[in-house]
Amino acid sequence: MTPSLASGGGLGSMELGLWPALAVTVALLVGNAFFVAAEFAMVAARRHRLEALAAERKRGAKSALAGVRELSLMLAGAQLGITMCSLGLGIVSEPAIATMLDPLFDAVGMPAAAGHAVAFAIALVVVVILHMVLGEMAPKSWAIAGPEKVALVLAPSFRGYTRVVRPLLRAMNGVSNAILRLARIDPKDELSHPKDAEGLRRLVGESRRLGLIDNASHDVLSGTLRTHTEPLARLIVPTAEIDSVPADAGPEEIAAVSRRNGRNRLLVRSGDGTLFGVVHIRKVLTSRTQASGNTAGELATAVLTLTVDTPIQRAVAALQERRASLALVHAADGTLLGLVGLDDLLGSVLGARAA
Repeated sequence: MTPSLASGGGLGSMELGLWPALAVTVALLVGNAFFVAAEFAMVAARRHRLEALAAERKRGAKSALAGVRELSLMLAGAQLGITMCSLGLGIVSEPAIATMLDPLFDAVGMPAAAGHAVAFAIALVVVVILHMVLGEMAPKSWAIAGPEKVALVLAPSFRGYTRVVRPLLRAMNGVSNAILRLARIDPKDELSHPKDAEGLRRLVGESRRLGLIDNASHDVLSGTLRTHTEPLARLIVPTAEIDSVPADAGPEEIAAVSRRNGRNRLLVRSGDGTLFGVVHIRKVLTSRTQASGNTAGELATAVLTLTVDTPIQRAVAALQERRASLALVHAADGTLLGLVGLDDLLGSVLGARAA
């Protein structure tokens, strides 16, 4: 090692020795890769999958789930680890690699100062490439390819590390929050979650851009989110096309209308034509086998009513809550516009055209 290298500052190969310094370099690259993979796995892992794995008592699932629940602290710990490893590479690895190259330039008769400058420049390039490829890009790709699996593998060790440095992280977080408050910015300790459909759409778009979801998943999610606020007007079956039976219709007449129109459920209308209930053919057939003289009005159950501006998602929820398959749709002034079916609504939510 040349004198200029010894005075280059830092803990170089002179202090450690060449081979120990190279061993430290490998350890720092592995450490950096560990923190990068843990960070991306925690961000990309889906909580519901981790909850399912934890319920199955998969090894590491409990630690991974706990990490996702305090994501802000985990990200701070990962950034601290990445920073320390990066600094270590600059302090130890660059001088070590430069030390290996110095004899080559001495052998060709290059002046010591110039040889060391060139060796140090080459060492810098080598360390940056190793750091980017092995310490950043490769672990990031690994974590994104299978975030839940990576989280299960790394979470126990990563959680142990964060427990050790937690006091330091909290102190640093306090300082950063104080600086933000001086700038009149309200600090947030946890990631905010989108509360509306527009926020979710932006999240889905960003997830596709980062490669966390594929194009097919993006299209399905985007189509579903569009129905969150879209009114159900386009799915209404007009009043003229509604199949109904009079309230005084008996089982035979109801069954005949059901066969003719291919409907299992029929709306029931009163004498003035008002639709007030729905009757299922199964209930009609049961009453017929029991020699019952029940009419459609007596067999009918109340039908759910919705307004035309009801969002599709809310209409689906209302029908599922009532365990109903049909709902009448009225205009703002109370005029009957038609009906909607649960199958059509679900087909719209899933991006498929209802049959």
